[in-house]
Amino acid sequence: MRWRSLPLLLLLLVSFLLVCRAKRSEFRICAYTLQRFNSEKASDSRLMHTLTRIVSRCDITLLQEVMDPDGKAIRSLLASLNRYSERYEDYNYKVVSSKSLGTSANNMQQYVFIYRTDTVSVLGEHQYKKTQSFTREPFAVHFQSQRTAIKEFILVPLHSEPTRAVQEIDRLYDVFVEVSKKWKNTNVMFLGGFYASCAYMNRQDRKKIRLLQTKFSWLIADRVDTTVTDMTSCAYDRIVVHGQPFLRGVKAYSAKVFNFGKDLKIPRTKVVEISDHYPVEVILQSSALLLQATPFLSLLFICTVVQSFLSAL
Repeated sequence: MRWRSLPLLLLLLVSFLLVCRAKRSEFRICAYTLQRFNSEKASDSRLMHTLTRIVSRCDITLLQEVMDPDGKAIRSLLASLNRYSERYEDYNYKVVSSKSLGTSANNMQQYVFIYRTDTVSVLGEHQYKKTQSFTREPFAVHFQSQRTAIKEFILVPLHSEPTRAVQEIDRLYDVFVEVSKKWKNTNVMFLGGFYASCAYMNRQDRKKIRLLQTKFSWLIADRVDTTVTDMTSCAYDRIVVHGQPFLRGVKAYSAKVFNFGKDLKIPRTKVVEISDHYPVEVILQSSALLLQATPFLSLLFICTVVQSFLSAL
């Protein structure tokens, strides 16, 4: 009787290992609107430890409201990430960043992408230059990954000026046309602090936004709260993808807010020291799942045959 149960035990063991491998192979894209991230914040070791834990969950992280013209704060974060990875993970992190953008000398900001070189590579970058359209012009990056069902995709960030949110979100369509033509790729994801909610965008405004009238899917819903304090409950931070192919390449229901205060057991008073926004994230379908399916089905067939043989004894 003991030998007859071995195939079933083997199947359960392999199933467990495959689930663990699939979990590790998940490809997560995150966006976090920091609050004036600069050298002063980077000098706070406790804050940097928390930020390192947040960013280390993701294959690609977009950071916004980075005010770091000399690059010291981001270099400090990158060093912390790579030290953390040496201790707990097996990844190497790099950065691709825009120049400082804005219309006010005391509020110049950068879009910063931090990515794992082991799971994704940068094919190109493009700074949108029609400054009259945006307060902080989008900085597009063309990525490639063998881990994802969608092999090549373009990420376009927007940290809109709240009072101009409707106009700036609408003009993302023009950015889509430009970058998809440049790289001959329509797998485009927009992400960041849109301020597409509450006082900055109402029902009538929605009719003015082309990204809401065409083939784009908004993965963070209107009623989701991406803010930290109890004083607001607004979907300021969004993730939007173009077209059915990219939408099918996204893991269903994976787009969400990451409440790291709850997950990492950090009090809200400390959470709000980093930002008044929570990060948002989405998981792309993994190509590894397809590779895992064939050996799993083969093993299932073998186990079934062996089990039948033993039962006949």
